[in-house]
Amino acid sequence: MKTIGLASDHAGFELKQFVKEWLEKKGWEYKDFGTYSTDSCDYPDFAHPLGEAIESGECYPGIAICGSGQGIGITLNKHQGVRAALCWIPEIAKLARQHNDANVLVMPGRFIDNDTADKIMTEFFNTEFEAGRHVNRVNKIPVK
Repeated sequence: MKTIGLASDHAGFELKQFVKEWLEKKGWEYKDFGTYSTDSCDYPDFAHPLGEAIESGECYPGIAICGSGQGIGITLNKHQGVRAALCWIPEIAKLARQHNDANVLVMPGRFIDNDTADKIMTEFFNTEFEAGRHVNRVNKIPVK
């Protein structure tokens, strides 16, 4: 696994701190693209650098967090090489990997607790892309 990219806004900062501890316990490297506090900020300022790092191969996969997960996920999905999936329960994370080959896990910082995030990340990182019939679908995602 390459270096995992992380990004959040102020509403996702506290959950991102938990994510960093979770990754450190596993001995996995990460790069934090910010934000670095709970001070109000704009999620695109951190989502775009993460998206660029995923596209360039500098980081893989990524984890992004904002209040609802929607804004940061929408921003990340503007990048052609990113398949960001908003996951609020472990089952969604599993399907996002199996069927969509998601390469950025997006979580809603205001709506899940650390225990749920733990379970979501466990599913995301322990699930492989099924390929098969899903390959053609995933290959149709980029705008040409």
